[in-house]
Amino acid sequence: MKPTIPKGTRDFTPIQVLKRNYIFDTIKKVFIKYGYMPIETPTMENLSTLTGKYGEEGDRLLFKVLNSGDYLKKANKEALGDLNSNKLTSSISKKGMRYDLTVPFARYVVMHQNEISFPFKRYQIQPVWRADRPQKGRYQEFYQCDADIVGSKSLMSEAELIQIYDEVFSNLGLNVTIKVNNRKILEGMAEIAGISEKMVAMTTIIDKLDKIGIEKVKEELLKCGISEKSVQIIIESLQIKTLTALGEVLKDSERGMKGIEELNLVHEYLDLKSTTNKVEFDITLARGLNYYTGCILEVVSNDVEMGSIGGGGRYDNLTEIFGLKDVSGVGISFGAARIFDVMTELDNFPKDLEGLLTVLLISESKVDHLEAFKLLNQLRAANISCDLYPEPAKYKRMIKYAINRNVPFVINIENGEYTLKDMVNSGQEKLNMETLIQKLSK
Repeated sequence: MKPTIPKGTRDFTPIQVLKRNYIFDTIKKVFIKYGYMPIETPTMENLSTLTGKYGEEGDRLLFKVLNSGDYLKKANKEALGDLNSNKLTSSISKKGMRYDLTVPFARYVVMHQNEISFPFKRYQIQPVWRADRPQKGRYQEFYQCDADIVGSKSLMSEAELIQIYDEVFSNLGLNVTIKVNNRKILEGMAEIAGISEKMVAMTTIIDKLDKIGIEKVKEELLKCGISEKSVQIIIESLQIKTLTALGEVLKDSERGMKGIEELNLVHEYLDLKSTTNKVEFDITLARGLNYYTGCILEVVSNDVEMGSIGGGGRYDNLTEIFGLKDVSGVGISFGAARIFDVMTELDNFPKDLEGLLTVLLISESKVDHLEAFKLLNQLRAANISCDLYPEPAKYKRMIKYAINRNVPFVINIENGEYTLKDMVNSGQEKLNMETLIQKLSK
């Protein structure tokens, strides 16, 4: 049988892993620079931890894990007979694969609250799983790189996270736009449209705007029971481009005006230091996840059609559902898989990735092979990434191997002499041990 992998997952070649590590390392350096500490959480969480936190669609996309052993023995027989998967699931599955890193982090904060000094700044780089339909830039298994601050309501945190986005994407050489909105503004929009009770449904639909277009958004709003008059108010509000103009529309909504006030304060912080990338207010930004309560952020590439490559926001009540009240948090996530695809399309990775082999040693005789092994150990002692072709062989065969490995240098050991061959510029020279180490260390 021909081997396959599950849909929505990918194998990564050594070069691809090195490229992905380059992204991780770039992000991690900025996280550490801004004072964040690393944590890790389990691949699996209890389904009770995950369900109800991401909205109806998120619950549908959760990967459930069957109970160990004879899971059908304790299955709900009535649900099994009726083919009712919703009722059946709770009796055969107690665990699920994590959908994101934020909800597990909230659970972590509650469980470790007595060990944590608040405000707590953490970063986390781990894979997550979503049973989504695979397409360009969308996978069922992918890495998230998150940074969160919990235990502070200061809007300085939002400004700092925007600066982190700006610095990371600048360091990666990507030209992006960082979009900003506030869920309170969306609540205000629902209030003036007279549909406060349908606010969650409204934001879920608005969140699809860049995928389905304004006409489809109108259709879906009408389908969920919102009147034509209210839909018209919503659509007109989505055309607004500035906070000043929005203030006129939302002046009768205390909640909406609070959202505008918060965004203005974030910009007061941001105005103290210019950003390399564009930061813009976008009223259509909704972020479909239910736990956001304040500022929301999203990052898009200006050079490649890819959807969002980062997103996040403020959540005031997430730890409360696990029993810990009054602990506000705010965080961002980098979509590493999409960033990888954007950088691949733009050919943006450095040519000298850390982890690549610097030099390959070759020899055609047993005596020279032993001399090469001696040299190999001396080069490694000097922290030079190197390898030795594992046996004496024909010169052309070993050079072909070096080419396939993309090795920039080859050392041919012949009669005890070292010839360094530059595989990029096609030059070669005989060198002694000391000079070899000096040259390769650079």
